[in-house]
Amino acid sequence: MGVAMPLLLATACQQEAQGSAPRATPKAAEAPRPRVTDVTAEDYVMPPLPRGHVRLEDAFGGAHRVEVEIAATADSRQRGMMWRKELAAGKGMLFLFPHEQVQGFWMRNTLISLDMIFITSDLRVAGIVSRAVPRSFESRSVGAPSQYVLEVPGGWTEKVGIRKGSAVRFEGVAGLDIEP
Repeated sequence: MGVAMPLLLATACQQEAQGSAPRATPKAAEAPRPRVTDVTAEDYVMPPLPRGHVRLEDAFGGAHRVEVEIAATADSRQRGMMWRKELAAGKGMLFLFPHEQVQGFWMRNTLISLDMIFITSDLRVAGIVSRAVPRSFESRSVGAPSQYVLEVPGGWTEKVGIRKGSAVRFEGVAGLDIEP
């Protein structure tokens, strides 16, 4: 005990002299809240996602441009549109997957109806799930391989005439890394 106390005092004095005084431990009331790490939790704060556009050709030869948030990471794909209370016309979320395969989505913690447009690696609509029911654990799929999925407001694809086989073009997506 006699050696430990002078050593502790000498260390504290040395730190103070070097400009790195020991920091006080914050009181319990001042301690920061632990960060929520469950990406599906309502209070999880998702980092901002990259943005781009998707242009879809309708059944009549017209084109429709959708401004999208791009989900290219495992966390952003898992979070998706959870907890959102609205999705304006002309907006959506584009999910990028590393490989083309049969994709399945559920509506867990998704509060709004969505159309899911499944897109092949050669940028054609593989199929559409229209007006997916919110807060459902039922897997939604078109049963055909796709590499990308675009979510838009429920009923949008029918309203503008997007169909299976429609051509798709991405803007502002090239060069993004797709996380497995």
